[in-house]
Amino acid sequence: MHLRDEIHEQPEVIARLLERGLDLVAPVAEQVRRAGIEHVVIAARGTSDHAAIYAQYLWGVRNRLTVALAAPSIVTLYGVAPRFGRSLVVGISQSGASPDVVAVVAAARAQGAPTLAITNTPASPLAEAAEHVIDLAAGPERAIAATKTYTAELTAVALLSVALGDDAEARRAAEADLAAVPDALARALAAEPEAQAVAAEMAAANRAIVLGRGLEYATAREWALKIKELANLFADPYSAADFQHGPVALIEPGVPVLAVAPSGAIAPGLTELLVRLRDEHGAELAVLSDDPAICGLGRWSISIPAGVAEWVRPIVSIVPAQLHALALTLARGLDPERPRGLRKVTRTV
Repeated sequence: MHLRDEIHEQPEVIARLLERGLDLVAPVAEQVRRAGIEHVVIAARGTSDHAAIYAQYLWGVRNRLTVALAAPSIVTLYGVAPRFGRSLVVGISQSGASPDVVAVVAAARAQGAPTLAITNTPASPLAEAAEHVIDLAAGPERAIAATKTYTAELTAVALLSVALGDDAEARRAAEADLAAVPDALARALAAEPEAQAVAAEMAAANRAIVLGRGLEYATAREWALKIKELANLFADPYSAADFQHGPVALIEPGVPVLAVAPSGAIAPGLTELLVRLRDEHGAELAVLSDDPAICGLGRWSISIPAGVAEWVRPIVSIVPAQLHALALTLARGLDPERPRGLRKVTRTV
């Protein structure tokens, strides 16, 4: 099965990228410093858009950059190229083939803005449009659902964050955090039996809610997307903060709530919310966490490896979620190699 094989390839893929990663991002970081870049604009679609959300939080938290997600339709539908000013413009796409993402990067380069393509296809139109290219070199991804290219995109984003740092001691610590990721990914694969057990009990549901926040908001969105595209189950992702501003009314029996709730900055608020959803709303919770106490809040739980630095943990936490989506697809009698109505490369204009 291509999809399961590619999920299990991720420790090797990320180790390979880390071996050469800082050399790949160094020219980008140097240009960012030289040009006095203050803002980043990212164009992406689908799974890659979730890597962009991770970048939005990570580069904001660690590098104090204002990061915006581009609206590619401004360029392709309305024929207007925004003024990119002192911005780094990044296109993220495993195929590098989506015309609207390419158009944003091409427009920025035409204005003289620094541009970067993060892609698994270095001969793609996106790579040709950008000044700098990070080749993920994840190997062919044969499954339609992206897994290993997603974690590689996250790793590329994390590598650039390290390269943009100016403090030598902090950089050494960050490099150590990244070096530990492949081992953590291997440990994350051990959650497969837990993921299968949760999926078996959840197979009859026809919709679900997925919650996350901060750096793990990207994980929640990607988990929901995998459930939708593979298991054909309506899964609505929300920021745990936004969820309380209205969508909490969706809670009802038979609608499981899947929560990405690891230790760290997001834990106190998410824990409080999950207790309230369980005790006051009767929600059936499936909790993805590295904290046994937080896992214990749920009817179901799936483990994330402990000891992973918070800023790189989304690279790891998505793996048990991928395994859950795969198991849920099989439990619902569907073929994860042939998701309904999807192709590997989607070209939007």
